[in-house]
Amino acid sequence: MDDILQTYVKAANNHDFSLDITLNVNGALISGTTMSAKEYLNSISDVFEDGNDVSQAIGEKLNQAAESASGNSSKDVSFIHLRNTRIFNGDADSTPSEGDFYWRGKIDKVDGFFLGRIASEEE
Repeated sequence: MDDILQTYVKAANNHDFSLDITLNVNGALISGTTMSAKEYLNSISDVFEDGNDVSQAIGEKLNQAAESASGNSSKDVSFIHLRNTRIFNGDADSTPSEGDFYWRGKIDKVDGFFLGRIASEEE
């Protein structure tokens, strides 16, 4: 696992640090801005807020996981979380092509990275 990438993720998780980054994962380029695990979990829990009972229960579990994530500052990190994510695979347009999206991936699956985001034509 890349120690430098782990340092960026730990900074995001423990110090509200964000960084524009592009990851190479199995030939795809995943471009976005780092965010903490807590911020990621809280953000996706909002999706379930106004749903039925099952949806709300999922949202509550995500909020609980977010609180748990904020207490693991010394723990090794396994996942990287990105917001405003775009995924590029080949010459095609990015996926998703509209809106703000969150992405979670295993750090040990990242083949490489560079600092900065790839901007789509609309940006």
